[in-house]
Amino acid sequence: MSTETTKKTVVVVGGGSVGAGIAKSLSAQLDPSKHQLVMVTASEKYVHLPGTIRTVTTAEGELEKRVFIPYGDFLKGKGEIKHGEVASFTARSGGKGTVDLASGESLEYDVLVLATGSKWPGPFELPTGGEKLQSHIDSWRAKIEKAQSIVLVGAGAVGIEFAGEISDFYKGKNVSIVHNGRLPLNDVYPDRLRNGLLTKLQKRNVNVVLNDRLDNYTLSEDGTVTLRSGKALNADLVIPTVGGTPNTAFIKESLGEAVLTASNYVEVLPTFQLPSHANIFAAGDIIEWKEQKQAAKAAGHVSVVVKNVLSALKGQSPSAQYKGSYEIMVITLGREGGAGYFGVLWGLIFGDWFARMLKSRGLMIEMTKGNFGF
Repeated sequence: MSTETTKKTVVVVGGGSVGAGIAKSLSAQLDPSKHQLVMVTASEKYVHLPGTIRTVTTAEGELEKRVFIPYGDFLKGKGEIKHGEVASFTARSGGKGTVDLASGESLEYDVLVLATGSKWPGPFELPTGGEKLQSHIDSWRAKIEKAQSIVLVGAGAVGIEFAGEISDFYKGKNVSIVHNGRLPLNDVYPDRLRNGLLTKLQKRNVNVVLNDRLDNYTLSEDGTVTLRSGKALNADLVIPTVGGTPNTAFIKESLGEAVLTASNYVEVLPTFQLPSHANIFAAGDIIEWKEQKQAAKAAGHVSVVVKNVLSALKGQSPSAQYKGSYEIMVITLGREGGAGYFGVLWGLIFGDWFARMLKSRGLMIEMTKGNFGF
């Protein structure tokens, strides 16, 4: 038997912050003579999500040239990147399984890692690359530039940042946010942070409508939308900013609905293994875990998954366990403002200077490129 046929194969599905992080860490630790590493990603390039809001808002700076980052040889020749969409996969009792791509290609695996992230609505429902991606970006820029009254639906981090970008680059526009909570963000975060962000938005003349919902995004003939309360808002454009949903339809198709929660998140053990499939791991936004879905959690997920994949390849029982992470968030409000929160001690809150230094100006693009070696 050839050496090639005795290699054990790890397939990582997903090329976002968690999937690419796992692949990069494994590539540095696996022996290419004994192991094969394949990362499958639907996107042609790495999508730096924190930069996408500004990218679809304005053409200034041509951010699409920096926010969509070529993977290049970030695995340093010790892993393969396949660009394609996973249609389904099999899990066999003997351990090995196959990943079937939409192209018809099949990949055999000994260990499978699922890290497909979230699906996003509206401006963030991004094509995988090429001319379609550029057309999508140009289309949303044109819509935002043309509209005089814009309604954002959801005042989580995405909605707050979008309001900040629009009010920064288009100071004359009427911007409203409709949020179903009593304050921006959710109750995970302290009121001091949330009230501070509310004040910052209002100082930018953003109309924040709380404790209300917009169920129908269709504009009426008089150019308004009607909220659940009956209140009407002027609107030329409605943008959904309600956050993402787990990209797990192919997992349900492959393993059945029992592996998912009612909200379509993947049930995992603290080792990130699927309870009924010891050689399949899941991490990132797609898992059921009591924490906010943020890229800041990536490092903690990556560390545990990589340790346990290495154990599984050695025939050992994975023992590293994820114990959660404290909440951390930096929210931009345009290029000069924002706020930061670290859920340690009594809850540390930082203002415009901190957000500007860490994220608002550069959007953490260079930091991300350096971390991954792009």
